[in-house]
Amino acid sequence: MGFQSGMLGRLFLPSIIILLGYGFWISPEFRFIAAGVAIFLFGMVYLEQGFKVFTGGLLEALLKRTTDKAWKSLSFGLISTAFLQSSSLVSVIVISFLSAGLIGLSAGVGIIFGANLGSTAGAWLVALYGLKMNLSAYAMPMLVIGLILKTQSRKNLNGLGFILLGVGFLLLGIHYMKDGFDAFQSAINLSEYAIGGFTGLLVYTAVGMLATVIMQSTNAVMVLTFSALAMGQLTYDNALALAIGSNIGTTITAILGALSANAEGKRLAVAHLAFNIVTATIAILLLEPLMSLVDYISNWFNVANDNYTIKLAVFHSLFNVIGIAALLPFLKPLVAWLETLFTSSPQQPFNLSGDKSLPVERAIYLNPVTLSYPDTALRAITKECAHLYRNTLELICYGIYLPGEKLRNTDDIEALVNNCRSEDQPWSIKELYIRHIKGIYADIIHYCGSLEGRLPKQQAQEMFALKVACRDFVQAIKHIKHLYKNMGQYTVSENEKIREQYNQLRLCLASVLKLIDVLGVRRNYSHIREHTDQLKQELSEWSTQTNETLNELIRSGQVDAYMASSLLNDSAHVHDACTSLIDGAVIMLTRDSQKYNEFNHSTKESI
Repeated sequence: MGFQSGMLGRLFLPSIIILLGYGFWISPEFRFIAAGVAIFLFGMVYLEQGFKVFTGGLLEALLKRTTDKAWKSLSFGLISTAFLQSSSLVSVIVISFLSAGLIGLSAGVGIIFGANLGSTAGAWLVALYGLKMNLSAYAMPMLVIGLILKTQSRKNLNGLGFILLGVGFLLLGIHYMKDGFDAFQSAINLSEYAIGGFTGLLVYTAVGMLATVIMQSTNAVMVLTFSALAMGQLTYDNALALAIGSNIGTTITAILGALSANAEGKRLAVAHLAFNIVTATIAILLLEPLMSLVDYISNWFNVANDNYTIKLAVFHSLFNVIGIAALLPFLKPLVAWLETLFTSSPQQPFNLSGDKSLPVERAIYLNPVTLSYPDTALRAITKECAHLYRNTLELICYGIYLPGEKLRNTDDIEALVNNCRSEDQPWSIKELYIRHIKGIYADIIHYCGSLEGRLPKQQAQEMFALKVACRDFVQAIKHIKHLYKNMGQYTVSENEKIREQYNQLRLCLASVLKLIDVLGVRRNYSHIREHTDQLKQELSEWSTQTNETLNELIRSGQVDAYMASSLLNDSAHVHDACTSLIDGAVIMLTRDSQKYNEFNHSTKESI
């Protein structure tokens, strides 16, 4: 969010300061309204921070259950936004989850639809209670108790303290805004600036949009609107236009949050913008029928004809419901269209063309927003580690002169090894490491460093294990780098015996890579443990056999001392590379197993 705040600061800070200065100059009473907005936004910050303590795991658990049906995604967006009181926060969270590959685009779009309707909950609370009660009487005790709890070291008490402070500041902000408009009307009557007709509708829609972009809070704009409307400083028609504009303006946070996201996150931001623009367009074009429908609903519930605050809340909810009803039947075509936008980064094949202009590959699942949600952050790291492993497999296959795609698709590894001979390759292992490994590994380490101190003990252990897995993959590559030159030389040697021995080294590495791929598909804990333990035993026996074979070849004079020393060193590199691959893969493949910790500890002991 730092990038977003910086951008908004550069765009709006000078104009905001000028507008505030002008407001303070023309009316001292304006300071109450400005202070109310500032306190309200301060409360939003505290409220979000407090909710993150309690809702991180809950949001993630609910997200797992909202990816299969549109109505579930819609319900999640509605309920979570009504609870968190920030559609912008929910939008940024969903974009980060989508960027990490934890939910699908269709589910993300459904959540965004629901979030827009959930954002009207705050308007209802203000309309029903906020303008009729002395909110400061409730705010003060919350602030006192919240401050005491905030100083506690226990996480839950600290989080509760933030929530109480947030709610207290929200109530206090509403109180100041309401009183500010009451005092303001003695100096300036803003209703004199009312603009009627279609022109007024467009002008105040633009004002609502701009105000929401500046404050990054629909709730803050709606509280201002309700306060001004209740005090007669704003006409009902203009208040409706402000509500429409605030709905469009709230998308700015999602758009800024998507700037650092991958293609999926950007697509969701476009969906958010499209939904809000379509909804606003419907509201503008059908304003008169909607106002009549609002009057009908209000009369049905015995709402007074001049109770414009309740009518505004009804309108705010109504046009969001109509927007959902209009777009939900077109969810699949919308998602299909969104998928044509932007270029997915991805899991690019290795650059083996000799073209050195291609960019260095970086992490694709890590997003700074997910740092606030430990479970999600760990899943993102796991997916990025898998991305690193896929590139590791390709690089190791390259290092032993085997096509990675053929290895994945073959059932006869020995025939593949015998039929694939070394040939001139355009890249060194070091160059491929820098292009396809180092950037991803650096991003993972940086991301994990940002998580340090935020995780409970068990999750901290999981993160450490994932870092160990990535380190193991990198170590395996470094072992391959040491034998790459000899591998290319001796697999085409005229000496049949040394050629056979190096093909055995290739076969050993290829077998380990193939088995890891098979285990990754099956994802069976007992199967993984059984085969990896067996594989380590076979590796040990293979090393012993290689030494015995090498001694026989030396004694019989079939290889010279130079070849023997190379083979001895390279067999050690292959053994260590295989061991690193197995250890790293075990962590990756069992990370989501209930027995993960038990197996992980036993793995560490064997390293």
